[in-house]
Amino acid sequence: MKSKIILASKSKVRKDILDKNNIESIVEPSNVDEDVVKLSLLRENASPEIISKNLAELKANKISAKILDKVVLGADSVIDLDGELISKPENREEAMRILKKLNGKLHYLISSVCISKNGSMIWNYTDKATLIMKNLSDLELKEYLSKISDENLYAYNVYQIEGEGRNLFSSIEGDEDTIMGLPIKKIKEYLNLQK
Repeated sequence: MKSKIILASKSKVRKDILDKNNIESIVEPSNVDEDVVKLSLLRENASPEIISKNLAELKANKISAKILDKVVLGADSVIDLDGELISKPENREEAMRILKKLNGKLHYLISSVCISKNGSMIWNYTDKATLIMKNLSDLELKEYLSKISDENLYAYNVYQIEGEGRNLFSSIEGDEDTIMGLPIKKIKEYLNLQK
C-alpha cells in the first residue's frame, strides 16, 4: 500500500527520494521566509541544528494548518562549520565564497524533518553527516561551479553529493539521503508504524 503525504517543499531531490521509496506525495511549498526566521534565531544564539529543526517544523505546520487531516512533511538542511550556519548561496560569487570557506575543512550537513497534522508537529527527526572537503585550488573550485546549473546551485547547499559534488570531498560519513536533504529511512519507519 502506498502512503500519501503532502511535501511542504519545492525541492525536486526530496520529491525524487519520496518517489523512489514508493511514498506518494503532493508538493505544496510552504514559502516560509527562511532568511527572516534564520536571522531571528541567530540573534538568540540558536545553533545550526536548532535552526534546521525550527524551519522544518515551521514549514510543516504552516501547510498542515491550511490542509487539515493530512500528513505534511517539512524539511530543512543546513551546513554547520564550527558552529557557523552556512545557508544556500544566492549567487555564484556567494557560492564561491562558501566553497572557499569549506575548503579543506570538516563540516556537518544537518537535515531535519518534521511531520505535522492539523497545524501541529506529530513527529520529528534530525540527522547529521560529517564531510571533509579536499583542499582545492581556486581554479578547481571555479571549474566545479562551471559544471553546476543555476537551478542546482541555488536549490541545494552549494554541492550536490549525488553528482559532481562528490568529487569535492576526501571523506563522507553519514547517510546519503540525509546529505541530499531527506533522511528517508526514519521517515519510512514512522509512516509504517502509522499504517
